[in-house]
Amino acid sequence: MSETMYVSKEAFEKMRQELQRMKSVDRPAASRAIAEAREKGDLKENAEYDSAKEAQGILEAKIALLESQIVNSRIVDESEIDTSKVSILTRVTITNVASKKTVTYQIVGEKEADLKANKISVSSPIGQGLLGKQKGEVAEVKAPTGILKFKIEEIAI
Repeated sequence: MSETMYVSKEAFEKMRQELQRMKSVDRPAASRAIAEAREKGDLKENAEYDSAKEAQGILEAKIALLESQIVNSRIVDESEIDTSKVSILTRVTITNVASKKTVTYQIVGEKEADLKANKISVSSPIGQGLLGKQKGEVAEVKAPTGILKFKIEEIAI
């Protein structure tokens, strides 16, 4: 994964804390589980040992992925955001042209996306469709149900 990932300072700190926990708490726990399983006898027929080794492999893969994400992360400073157009970390109020329903979303990086909190990923179809649009413009978004049109009502931080 060498793709740049844009995140807020809070999301970056959460990623660093999660990595620190994995390295300082989860990794030693996995090693202890392997050691305990190893003491129980023949490794060829020891399902507990195999399970502990598999869990360790999964943990190491998660650590490697998170390290890669941290290296490729770029922190977006809210004070430098241009609210004349939709960009990452902006809150955009849109109206569905067909249904006249209005909703406000914050455009965030993939790591922070949470539809329940009205945070949509910049790489989602709606996020991509809104990116770069200005207030008053209509964004056309390709969706499985067809083309959706959203009018940009407001852009804020």
